[in-house]
Amino acid sequence: MKEIKLSAPVSLGYGFGKLMPYEVYQAVIVENNTLDQITSLKLYQDAVKKAQSELELIVNHLKEENDEKSEIFNAHIEILNDIEVNDMILNFLSEGYHPTKAVDVSYKTFKSMLDMIDDPYIKARVADLDDVKTRVLRNLDDKIYPDISNLDEDVIIVTYDLYPSDTATMDRTHVKGIITEIGSNTSHSAIIAKSYDIPAIIGVKDLLTLELEGPAILDAVSGSVIMNYDKETKDKYLAKQQAFLQEKQDTLKYLNQSAKTLDGHEIEIHLNIGSNQDESLKSIMAVDGIGLFRSEFLFMENSHLPTFEEQRLVYEDVSVKFEGKKVTLRTLDIGGDKKLSYLTLPEEENPFLGKRALRLCFEHMDMFKTQIKAALVGSIKHNIQLMFPMVGSIDDIIRAKEVVETCKKELEDQKLDYDHHLKIGIMIEIPSIAMMSDEVCELVDFASVGTNDLTQYLHAVDRMNTDIKSYYQSYSPAVFRVLKMISNSFNAHDKELSICGELGGDEIAAPILIGLGIKKLSMSLSQVAKIKKIINTHQHKTFEDIADKVLKAKTQEEVIEIVKNSL
Repeated sequence: MKEIKLSAPVSLGYGFGKLMPYEVYQAVIVENNTLDQITSLKLYQDAVKKAQSELELIVNHLKEENDEKSEIFNAHIEILNDIEVNDMILNFLSEGYHPTKAVDVSYKTFKSMLDMIDDPYIKARVADLDDVKTRVLRNLDDKIYPDISNLDEDVIIVTYDLYPSDTATMDRTHVKGIITEIGSNTSHSAIIAKSYDIPAIIGVKDLLTLELEGPAILDAVSGSVIMNYDKETKDKYLAKQQAFLQEKQDTLKYLNQSAKTLDGHEIEIHLNIGSNQDESLKSIMAVDGIGLFRSEFLFMENSHLPTFEEQRLVYEDVSVKFEGKKVTLRTLDIGGDKKLSYLTLPEEENPFLGKRALRLCFEHMDMFKTQIKAALVGSIKHNIQLMFPMVGSIDDIIRAKEVVETCKKELEDQKLDYDHHLKIGIMIEIPSIAMMSDEVCELVDFASVGTNDLTQYLHAVDRMNTDIKSYYQSYSPAVFRVLKMISNSFNAHDKELSICGELGGDEIAAPILIGLGIKKLSMSLSQVAKIKKIINTHQHKTFEDIADKVLKAKTQEEVIEIVKNSL
């Protein structure tokens, strides 16, 4: 048996499967062709057949799950079989081009042609062309590259990073664990793993230099991976897994209970979701609403900029599903570690401090206004509220609200009905706006604290950088002192305040947050039962006492100790 200690897990559990290296494919274009024309043609035709089979498998898999993303890959099949594209490739092959170069040049030519056409639908095909081209080139390559969209065995993914876009087609049936080299407890890899309930260890320094191969057990409780294990070891971990799952089952009895302390203080529990197809929506009755609808996933899972109608239908669907409950829609939060294949973002030294989220939306006003209008019209049950991320100043709030008013007037001109009472709020995640919380209360209907970024900016540390992850302290007394200040301001103005960052669903942080006077927590479904259990089995006074002690603490370790000793 060989056990390798990795690091602290971010999504607890035990996973059994084959270790599977996963890396983004980088195509190599062969300039000098040494193949004869017949061989080149056969290689190309075989690659197209393989690509067709892959796409059909993905489409069938998504259809079985009633996943609308199947339409994206149907469009890819159409492009793959496009007569004009194929004719151009065949022409280049007849001129002696290597198959890789013939494919690359042809798709680039069609891409440049589409770029010149000023039509949103046509421009949307550009990203599709790139995706299909990459798939064909990958199948022309002699090497076998991993694909996590349609697996035939249980695997534990080992990768440098797993981006949000990778999850659009991830085979969640067979992915039993995730290990990445970069990231942290608040990176999107971690958030996704927790929301899908997949055991995960994120941010393992020099991971790709470790010799990880073959069948393995991922111990995402103690933070290690076990290889070359015998039957006795496997049985031991199967027993651990069974005990872990049993404890989860015992906690699940709190899932559909209301969250109320023993002395009668009610706490609202909301969900963080990524789409109207989110698995979490099956448990609507367990929560009081949607505290964070990450709209960027609607953009990431698409091969083009979603139209007004495409967005409206999604927002309307969630509005109807959550009739009578609030749905907090965060406007597009792109930048940092989140990118779109069809939207060119500026190259920046530090994208987390650059043109991202609201700043980026101000630069792409048509895109911004389309989303706002879709939300206004899509809120047919009058339960959607709009929230702007990456707000750094009062000027940002005023400008964003002005855009909303402009959108309302344009909808009126178009004779389109909309939610006239849609509430406007912001994310508090930049210290500058946190320090202005009294003034913020006068301009917004509500706010939600994004503790992931607030902690990052408060400590001046890149949360994606594993070399300095010890400086990213989620339980720092400084974080809770800032949160106390924000809570005091919003409670004094009788304005709604919630926590939608990872601390909201954290078993150490939640008791402190409640003690600070925060009455609404938003989290992934996997955390709901655990947090409700903590709330329902303690007095509110206990949480207040914990918060008082935490505010006097000097270190993160003291904070953790206070909570553990008190509960």
